[in-house]
Amino acid sequence: MAKRNRKKSRNKKIIIFGLLGLLIAVVLVVALGGEKDVIVPVQVDNSEARTITQVVSATGKIYPIEELNITPEVTGEIVELPVEEGDVVKKGQLLIRIKPDIYVAQRNRARANLESSKATLKIRKANLEQQKAEYERIKGLYKKGLASDSQLELAKSNFLQSEGAFEAQKSIILQVQESLTEAEENLAKTAIYSPLNATISKLNVELGERVLGSNFTQGTNMMTVADLSQMEAIVEVDENDVILISSKDTSFIEIDAFGERLFKGVVTHIGNSAQTTGLGTQDEVVNFEVKIKLLDLDEGIRPGMSCDADIQTETKMGVVSVPIQSVTARMAKKGEGEGEDSSHMPRLDKSGKPEKPSEVVFVVEGSTVKMKEVKTGISDDNFIEISEGLSVDEEVVSGPYRAISKELEDGLQVRVTNKKKDKTPAEGEEKAEEIATESK
Repeated sequence: MAKRNRKKSRNKKIIIFGLLGLLIAVVLVVALGGEKDVIVPVQVDNSEARTITQVVSATGKIYPIEELNITPEVTGEIVELPVEEGDVVKKGQLLIRIKPDIYVAQRNRARANLESSKATLKIRKANLEQQKAEYERIKGLYKKGLASDSQLELAKSNFLQSEGAFEAQKSIILQVQESLTEAEENLAKTAIYSPLNATISKLNVELGERVLGSNFTQGTNMMTVADLSQMEAIVEVDENDVILISSKDTSFIEIDAFGERLFKGVVTHIGNSAQTTGLGTQDEVVNFEVKIKLLDLDEGIRPGMSCDADIQTETKMGVVSVPIQSVTARMAKKGEGEGEDSSHMPRLDKSGKPEKPSEVVFVVEGSTVKMKEVKTGISDDNFIEISEGLSVDEEVVSGPYRAISKELEDGLQVRVTNKKKDKTPAEGEEKAEEIATESK
């Protein structure tokens, strides 16, 4: 019995020591494994000499370059409407005639008043000549002592009154002539002609309808005429991008109604006044209007169609470039003497302003990466120019995003998961020739 108990005790000790040994082994494995260097899997791309075109994208609508709203200057009933919506008209062609009866009467009345005023002027002139002759006769008699002072004064007064009446009548004639001119102009305005070779893009009135003139009000918008042979896209560009655009920049416009077909255009106007939406709110947006003349036209293009424009603001050939996601911003590391408690405080430059992060890329050298500070230039949708800090054919990290933006540090070990195929000498020569040709 005692022997059996001793055996049990010995087996229990063996189990306990075995478990302790296993626990120590696990701890050692974890400890030793934690001391191993972290290896980050990355994708890489080579820096290459490329042609990069910087593009500013914007949305807007298509409009005719020349478009006019036709409103009458006189009030009346439409008695003639020889055009329909969609008609093509020539400059000077009749568009609308407003009933002219009342304006004909006004013109005839003004003409009659003018004739009457001219007749009155003749009477005033004859009376003036008579009073002038009488005044001269009295002056002669007065010198000979045959007329009294009162007779002379009376003759002079009659002469001056006749002269004043004559001058007043001439002023009346001028007023009546202006009234006649106004009446004739109002009569002429009852017939409205096309101001340009155009298409009736919109017709808002019908025959027999009464319209209001624009003398004292805005007037009735009767129709819109537009020259559809010259069209433009009017797009809204963000305030941060509008400074990149210049007049005569090339643009490619995609009109929704035409699918993926592209229309070539050129920038003709850049707005000076901002158009702000959501003023004073978190959704405030500041845009500027940019006009792009379409160089390619299609008969199906209509005013008001929606469009997207890609404006090519700058092109550089044969510049060092990398995938746009390879460039990230990093703050400089804390210098010596800076405590941990200051890590949340922004670093200051020599002028005392918060230090800005630097643009960097990570270059693969063997099994580690080296962080290089770079200066960037223009970019397109895929690549960005590196103006300083990098040369052609360097292997830069292009992914994943988390590694580039946070995980990678100078000297960190990496594992490349997409080995690039080495270029053959023939491929290298072909690439060099292509760049040289583009530069020319």
